[in-house]
Amino acid sequence: MRAGPCAQNLTCVQSIRKPIYDDPDAAPPASSTSSTPNSSSTFIPSATESSPKSSSPTPTDRLATEVKRTRLFLHRHAVSAEDSLNSLLTSAFKLENSFTQTIASLAPPRDSNEQLLPGVIYVLVSAMAGSIITRRSNILLRFSVPLAAGITAGNVFLPITTRNVGQLIWSYEERFPVVADTHRSVQERTERFWETGKAHSAMTLAMAQDKIKEGKDAVEDWVKKGR
Repeated sequence: MRAGPCAQNLTCVQSIRKPIYDDPDAAPPASSTSSTPNSSSTFIPSATESSPKSSSPTPTDRLATEVKRTRLFLHRHAVSAEDSLNSLLTSAFKLENSFTQTIASLAPPRDSNEQLLPGVIYVLVSAMAGSIITRRSNILLRFSVPLAAGITAGNVFLPITTRNVGQLIWSYEERFPVVADTHRSVQERTERFWETGKAHSAMTLAMAQDKIKEGKDAVEDWVKKGR
């Protein structure tokens, strides 16, 4: 059964009619897009633009610079002090080694019969005796006689040790040509003086022996004539 024209018109009128509970003055709901601000149109200042550039460093930067400078200064001086200490210790060890080797080289070999303890005492006693003998003489004799007595006693009682000491002294004197030349000239004069003294002593001894022989012969002749 088909509906009449009136029924169709009633349906159209009902679909067009607004509901009675709607508020005609109410504004349409705001869309989410219209409520949120446009990011492209909103200006947000950056951190660099908000804070002005500072021409001088901050106190923190200055403190960090001073701390760095102080640490470098302390490190440099600590390294320098460590190098100086290492050099000093190395020099001390070398000096100690050289000293021990030098002292060991002066001692006589074990297969020799030379003994240091009584020999050194004899040398010291001889030098002291020369000093006592010349205590009232001039300064030249007071210096030379004990030295000569000690050297002579050393050559007699400690010949090997005395020779080693002389070679050591000569090795140090060779570093200074003036001292070496002076020592050489003094040694040559001393040797000439010693050889001349020995020759004169031999001549004096021979003359004394001749005189003794002549006196002995004269006494014998006198005894023979007295008989």
